[in-house]
Amino acid sequence: MLNFSRLKLVLILMPCIWALYSTIPHLNYERVERSNDALAMLNAGESLSENSRKDLLSWPRWLSNSLVNLGLDLRGGAHLLVEVSVEDVYDERINGIWLVIRSKLREMRDDIGSIRRTKADKGSLRVQIGNREALESVVTAVRKLSEPVVSLSSLNARSFNVTYVDNILIVELSKEEKDVLNNRTMAQSLEIIRRRVDEAGTREPSIQRQGSRRILVQVPGIGSAEELLRLIGKTAKLTFNAVESRTSADDKAVNFNQILVPDSTLPDLFYVLDKNSVVSGNELTNAQASFDQNNRPAVSFQFNPAGGRKFGAYTKSNIGKPFAIVLDDEVISAPVIQSHIPGGSGIITGNFSVEESNRLAILLRAGALPAKITILEQRTIGPELGSDSIRSGRIAAIVGGILVFVFMLLSYGIFGLFANIALLINIALIFSIMAAIGATLTLPGIAGIVLTLGMAVDANVLVFERIREELRFGKSPIQSIEFGYEKALTSIIDANVTTFIAAVILFVMGSGPVRGFSVTLGIGILTSVFTAIFVTRLFISLHCRRSRPKAIVI
Repeated sequence: MLNFSRLKLVLILMPCIWALYSTIPHLNYERVERSNDALAMLNAGESLSENSRKDLLSWPRWLSNSLVNLGLDLRGGAHLLVEVSVEDVYDERINGIWLVIRSKLREMRDDIGSIRRTKADKGSLRVQIGNREALESVVTAVRKLSEPVVSLSSLNARSFNVTYVDNILIVELSKEEKDVLNNRTMAQSLEIIRRRVDEAGTREPSIQRQGSRRILVQVPGIGSAEELLRLIGKTAKLTFNAVESRTSADDKAVNFNQILVPDSTLPDLFYVLDKNSVVSGNELTNAQASFDQNNRPAVSFQFNPAGGRKFGAYTKSNIGKPFAIVLDDEVISAPVIQSHIPGGSGIITGNFSVEESNRLAILLRAGALPAKITILEQRTIGPELGSDSIRSGRIAAIVGGILVFVFMLLSYGIFGLFANIALLINIALIFSIMAAIGATLTLPGIAGIVLTLGMAVDANVLVFERIREELRFGKSPIQSIEFGYEKALTSIIDANVTTFIAAVILFVMGSGPVRGFSVTLGIGILTSVFTAIFVTRLFISLHCRRSRPKAIVI
């Protein structure tokens, strides 16, 4: 058991050497991080300042530059908890259903008389029918328009339910349809928020769904919660609508085919627009900050082929008419169409600053949120607090490590020294693996590492105590070591497997800080078993082969 083949020796030493090599950048974290930032700018084609060039050259390229990402509580940054207004999506869905129902009712107009949509709650539709006696046939016809919904709670679920009261046809979204819309809306919101944050170039954001309609956003390294809110708080719903008239009255009556939208800069100006947009932001393929012909900040855009055809056809047939660009229910520009615009590209002008045009381009590239979001909680964690957390965690780790080192040396002598060296390799392996998989280190994660320091020597203690027992039974040193490892192996595996299962459950069921703790704990368990069973044994084997002791004191 104490004889290691060359292959086994290589397989043990390679991870150890890799871990020590990969840990070097963490001893110069800020320096390596600045160098990595400069390298990223260079790879992106950006010009480097003098300081950035110095930062780039400050860390040799032949050394590893992989770093463990620091979480919000260590780096500082912004924290937002938002709630998604899923009811907005219900209204959009009902409006889409209304177009289908209206088409069907117009086919039946000779039998049912007049049809008129009336006011209703979100997620429902009320239609007044002229001929009350025809309501039952109307209900039957409309029910056939309801589509099946895939649902685990009901096998025969439909997209909407149809009833009537007096001469009013009532259409309501089914519970199953609302559940589908909720899940789809939350998934889209998560993806769009993630794209917006990624576009801004932030490091390792944490974006998680909480409950049925809330999203937690934590972005390390960003200046403030207000800055993050400006980036993700806008719905960024962009549409291009035909202008029917202008007015100064904010309560002007409009029909169901029109919308009244305020101007973004003039408080007394409102536009009456066609409710059905010509093209929307969903059909954009690209948006970039640029400048108009007067050198003012603007946003240039490009539609996909379908959007480009619609945009080109509309501008060709409406030369001389105003065309409203609507962003989040405000008209940001209403230029008059001067000529046919083929190709599906154009430019959005407005009273923008350079920063605002760049932010708008990011929002449009990432896409519009499917529903408005409400801020429930926001806070900024300063870098100073993060530095204090790192300092406290470092002190805790150093103190814990020193106590463990002293205990092992006093208790087990030279064998305790081998265990301590393996413990250092263990810590290096934890940081190297976390950097390799892109894991984020949080304050609870540091707690997991400190806990690993104590747990890491458990396996060695079990082995060393078994060796003592064998020595008391009169066995030779080599036999005692072999039997000690053999008999302790089962206990080591049992103890670590149960703890690893707990770490997996914490990772699956938990979120945020709990996950950070479970990641470091799980990785620490794996590395502890490796260093205890293989690395420490290798050191003991090399010691015994070199000194060939007649007796060992442990």
